[in-house]
Amino acid sequence: MLLSHLELWITYWECVSRPYTVFICSLTAALYYLWGRNCQVPTLVSSQTFSAFLHKHCPVVAERFSPTPWCWGGRLQTLVCAILKSRPLVTYRNERIRTVDGGQISLDWVDNQASETYPESSTRPTVLILPGLTGNSQQSYVLHAISQAARRGYRCVVFNNRGAAGEELLTPVTYCAANTSDLECVVHHVKGLYPHSPVLGAGVSLGGMLLLNYLARKRSHSGMVAGITISVPWDAVKSSASMEEPLNWLLFNKYLTSGLCRVVTRHRKVLEKVVDVDYVVKAQTIREFDERFTSLLFGYKSCVDYYRDASPAKKLPNTAVPILCLNAADDPFSPQHAFPLAIVQNLPNVALLLTAHGGHIAFLQGLFPRGESYMERLFGQFVQAVFEHPKDIKKACGIKEEKMS
Repeated sequence: MLLSHLELWITYWECVSRPYTVFICSLTAALYYLWGRNCQVPTLVSSQTFSAFLHKHCPVVAERFSPTPWCWGGRLQTLVCAILKSRPLVTYRNERIRTVDGGQISLDWVDNQASETYPESSTRPTVLILPGLTGNSQQSYVLHAISQAARRGYRCVVFNNRGAAGEELLTPVTYCAANTSDLECVVHHVKGLYPHSPVLGAGVSLGGMLLLNYLARKRSHSGMVAGITISVPWDAVKSSASMEEPLNWLLFNKYLTSGLCRVVTRHRKVLEKVVDVDYVVKAQTIREFDERFTSLLFGYKSCVDYYRDASPAKKLPNTAVPILCLNAADDPFSPQHAFPLAIVQNLPNVALLLTAHGGHIAFLQGLFPRGESYMERLFGQFVQAVFEHPKDIKKACGIKEEKMS
């Protein structure tokens, strides 16, 4: 009798659970199928010699990028990264420097005095990090970049744009992607402190635009030995149009615009001397904010004029140091059709690494993507390649000794 009841329960459970089992198996199979299709080797656009250097010293460029299987598309990658990404513990030494117009810039240093690879501070390589639009030294991507650089023995300094790190705005001047005067001031300051230390610039999103514009403007006198950008918007006009698509506006544009407006509100007392603050903070998009504030503040006739001047793609031929740029084809901030493929193909010193997936400053991997991701691995390997193989990278990019200032 007992056996009959047991057999009955087993039969009942098999009947009830079969749809659930079939569903789980089907879902798992679908996930693995889609995940397998998404696993692709990134496309590297560069000269043959620069490509050979990167394949030798940055092997991650030749590895399949396997995005987190449950993060469908660039929007989800971007959102999940902002929510789940871990935040390595970093202790900063803050320094504030003055500018020629009476303003101040906040720098956050990680001196790495315990470096065994470079125990002498005067020659310890320095990574200068430029955060994104409303970012500062506390962003997770900055903390991870510092973790990568510090473990290799390098010094780091984060250039916080004026008014973005909690410091007072002393003059009615903030920042924009086209104005490189503050970055030039910071580079001169860093080089003045450590004249024998090589400096690598690392720019993220808007910070990447600023870095590329600076490198193009200063050419062989940039004070940097190389640059790396992550998720840089190549054409600000096209990026603005992408960000104003309904879903992108709801998920990203509205949030970033609110952040920009909060900065203006916080510094209302000094900024109301040059702009109508009440009008500025009613902006609903980044374009409206730039039309009402940034363009006016930096002397542009219109937002379109500012965006054209800020777009770095066509300025790449003026750069004179090795530059590696990482972008994802599904980045809602930087649309694929704006990537300067034709320009990069004809340049010996610029490499553009493109992944099919990755979103904006995300490039998540693993089922629970909190730790090191693809962009952090690439960042660490490239920084090390630049600092440890300076002669090789000069030769690979066709750069003469005197140009690596």
